[in-house]
Amino acid sequence: MRELGIGLIGTGFMGRAHALAFNNARAVFELPVTLKLAALADADVERAQRCATAWGFAQAHGDWQALINDPNVELVAITTPNHLHYPMAMAAIAAGKAVYCEKPLAVSLEQADAMRRAAHAAGVVTRVGYNYQHNPMISLARQMIAQGDLGEIISFQGEFSEDFMADPTSPWSWRCEVAHAGGALADLGSHLLAMAHYLVGDVESVCADTHTVHAQRPVTSGSSELKAIAVDDQVHALLRFANGARGTVSSSWLKQGYKNHLSFEISGTLGTLAFDQERLNELRLYRVGQDGFQRLLAGPALPGYAAFSPAAGHQLGYNELKTLEVQELIMAVAGQGAEGTDFDAAWAVERLATAIRVAAKEERWIKVQEV
Repeated sequence: MRELGIGLIGTGFMGRAHALAFNNARAVFELPVTLKLAALADADVERAQRCATAWGFAQAHGDWQALINDPNVELVAITTPNHLHYPMAMAAIAAGKAVYCEKPLAVSLEQADAMRRAAHAAGVVTRVGYNYQHNPMISLARQMIAQGDLGEIISFQGEFSEDFMADPTSPWSWRCEVAHAGGALADLGSHLLAMAHYLVGDVESVCADTHTVHAQRPVTSGSSELKAIAVDDQVHALLRFANGARGTVSSSWLKQGYKNHLSFEISGTLGTLAFDQERLNELRLYRVGQDGFQRLLAGPALPGYAAFSPAAGHQLGYNELKTLEVQELIMAVAGQGAEGTDFDAAWAVERLATAIRVAAKEERWIKVQEV
């Protein structure tokens, strides 16, 4: 089998998650190529070297452009703050390399559009890190919806909330900067919007409200100097789907007690499905005539699960979902698959998020096609 050289940019939480996923994918799956962890880049060259050694990468770079120029790198994985996605992805595409970029795709719809167009022109494979969709239980939910188990879908109610920004004294970070991030809608809500589209379909129009609760935060931890915050802390939106279903989505990074509350209820004329990422190995199902909800538990009969465990109830975790995402990425790069969120699909998520922001600003219903 030919080798596929992997280049990873970034050494934070997501950089480590990507490194684990590439290592796990080659250990767990029979892939059509041999993965070679060719290079790792970080602005802190000493950290880059430490992480490259610890994670199994052959080369360390202190400059991301050097990684993209590295002839041993064929696939570039981008795990940096959001505002760097655009220049890094565009450089990788210009070099003719496949791109695996964390979400959200970019900090503006214009950037996202340019990225997808460039990828099309270059003919390179692209994927974006919407890893929650790769949960075998989410695949089961999609299958049940598609085959009519819930009847005609009439509503989607979704929420993605955490509390990591709940403390008003927690300091400013790049996530608080409009030009660098985009608030709770970009950080958390993009996952929820992608999930709604994946399970229910296109959204035609939206009405929304966004809210910045903490208008200032300390410049650094413990500092008395405050910095103004312009991004949203929470967002609530109404959705009208193209298939006639109606929906609500909400997202907050201030909601006390929640750690990874990506949840939804999808109701149809024959039943309801419910899911919560904090219990990611379960679905709750109600069918007309039942006496309450039935709990469906993940097990080896579901595609993907058996690669990690032969027994039901032993459960997958976040890093297994990332590994499943990487498997589909590698299959696509090898020309043997088309699953996963590419730059076109990620642009559609950005378009929907932009429509929500416009709707909140103008206080009216907005057709997604308007933006």
